[in-house]
This record gives sequence, structure tokens and C-alpha cells, in this order.
Amino acid sequence: MQYTTLGKTGLNVSRLGFGAMRLPMIGDGPEARVNRELAIPMIHYAFEHGVNYIDTAVGYCNSDSQRAVGEALKGWRDRIVVSTKNHDYGQEETVWWKNLEDSLERLGVDYLDIYNHHGVNDALFANDLRPRVARWMLKARDQSLVKHVGVSFHDNNQALMKIVEDGYPEVITLQYNLLDRQLEEGIALAHEKGIGIVVMGPVGGGRLGQPSEAFENILPGIRRTPELALRFVLANPGVHIALSGMSTLEQVQENVQVCSDGIALNDAGLDAIRDHVAQLKAMLDLYCTGCGYCMPCPSGVEIPRIFEAYNNARVFGLWDGTREQYAHLVKGDWPGHFSAAACTECGTCEPKCPQHIEIPRKLKEVHAALAPKPE
Repeated sequence: MQYTTLGKTGLNVSRLGFGAMRLPMIGDGPEARVNRELAIPMIHYAFEHGVNYIDTAVGYCNSDSQRAVGEALKGWRDRIVVSTKNHDYGQEETVWWKNLEDSLERLGVDYLDIYNHHGVNDALFANDLRPRVARWMLKARDQSLVKHVGVSFHDNNQALMKIVEDGYPEVITLQYNLLDRQLEEGIALAHEKGIGIVVMGPVGGGRLGQPSEAFENILPGIRRTPELALRFVLANPGVHIALSGMSTLEQVQENVQVCSDGIALNDAGLDAIRDHVAQLKAMLDLYCTGCGYCMPCPSGVEIPRIFEAYNNARVFGLWDGTREQYAHLVKGDWPGHFSAAACTECGTCEPKCPQHIEIPRKLKEVHAALAPKPE
């Protein structure tokens, strides 16, 4: 396993982190829980092969992830860097502290190595986190309940750079991958300031975890898309950890192997990947640009998101994951968000489209390509 120092924290961390958001589950609906018989051996395999960073949160895996991770940590605590999150930004300090106390109890630990403000964006940071909630976090650090302050970031590059310049967090967890490079400038600034960067979604939320002819064999010796995606993220000098949400032992084994052999992408390899992705993305521009002028749809159809998903499948060859995500819309798993089948062909959207896309007709085409086939 390859290791590095996490910014100015001084923590020696594995380049691969275990994201405990997608642990295997047992049961259905709200009653589903982490399958300990599968999950704990997976986590232990990672620990035994050098992974020493694990990240979880209150709501992960139907709010069962922290307890499962706590069970896996028994006998390992002194060798593992534990990261979790607090999602509270309310006015009551007691609520924030209750979240912290609950997390310590569920994880079975006396302190947290990295404690993150969860889901931070520009408005939350400016209006709630920095003027109020940060005081509670620093108090917890003074009491040695928290060793290092982190933020889990979800916003644009401008917002990231403001947070980096502020200097408050020691570690920032953010989204970055082959398909989403918008935060590269902010990552470079964080590197300059000595802030640790942990990348969530190095394989694009699973989209790059599937076979894709568009990405295979770009570089000699790298045949599988997940390996290419992981190496691309870790080749960025500002990135310390690639945090992978692994749900099978096979995924753990593959990622451990990639992060253990010491092979890195050189500048020529990175340039080849960037040029290839740029050419593919140019094909996307020939279709929906995601401007959102067609919205809102009176029937609740997620037009830009549906077209974006279809584009990713069509151009990048990421069909399996795209169909899996689209199935949630078809089944109604996300209230208020509807699949292309809900289109009534009212015609409201089409005149607004700068690309002059025949939206109702295209929605039918997308639904036919992505919807689960009747058994």
C-alpha cells in the first residue's frame, strides 16, 4: 500500500480510503441494515492489506454504517484513521453535540481523527458554519474529542477556493474524477496551503466502475476503467486519498492492488487521458448542454439530468450504471422526480431549448434505451 502525509495534520494515511457509504445491505426498505457477514470481512481485508483510513456518516446505509464500522474497528482502532461527519447547522448547540456523542458511541471510539462538517456549500459555510457551528467544533477539538477539523464539500470551484483561503479546515473531502474536473484549481490551492484533500467519487459514483470501451486501452498496461479512474485521481499532486465506496470484496481487492504497486501516471499519460476525455466531451456538446432552460417541467420530468445520464451512457459507454440509476426514477424511488415516461408531450419545453432539441421525441428515445425491460 502507498502512503502519504495528510496535509498539515501529520497523519500518515493510505492513498486508498474505505468509504463506508455503500456497504452491502440485507433486508428491504427502511428496515434494511448492513450485512455484517459480508461487510466486516471486506473492511478487515482492507485493513489487513494496508488501508488505514475509513470514512462514514450518520445517515449512511440507513443510518447503520457507523455501527457496522464500529464493529469492524474492534482490535484495530489504534491503527486506523477514523473520519465521520456532523450534518447539523441549526441554532441549538446541544443538537450538534448530541450528534457527536452518538457517533462516538456507535463507532465505539473515544475520539475522532477527522470530524467533518457534512455537505458544506458556500452559503452554509458563510452563514452558519463559520460564524456559529465552527465554535462548537473547535470546542470539541479542545476537549480532544476531535483531532482534526474537516469539511465534506459540495459546491463549485469558487466556493472551494474561498474556504481554502479562509484556512479553517485542515482536511477537505470533495468530488473529483475523470468526468468531473471542475475543482482542479481549488485542489491546487489547497495543496499550496497544506490542506489535506480526500477525493470522494474517484470512480464517478460507480459510473467509472463498469466496463467502457471509451476508456479501455487508452494507456498501455491499464485495461480496466476503474483502474484508470483511480490512477488519474491519485496522479494529481494535490490529492492525498482516493476514498472509494466499496460494496464487494472484489472491488476492495482490485482497489488495494492498484494502490499498492507504486505505479503512477506520468505527464504524458495524464495528457493522453485529458485529451481523450476532451474529445469525448466535445461529442456531448452536440446534444443537450444542460442549460436548464427547458425547466421546470409541468410533469416533473428531470429533463437535463435524464439527458445528461443518457449522454454519459451513449458517449462514454457507461450503460449499466446509467440504467441502474434511471430505474430509480422509473420505480418512483425519489419523490417529486419523474422519468421520461411521465412526459405528456405538452410542448412547454421545446420552444425554450437553445439547441432546438425535439425534447418529447428524444425523451421517448431515452426511455426506450434506459428503462428496465419487462420480464
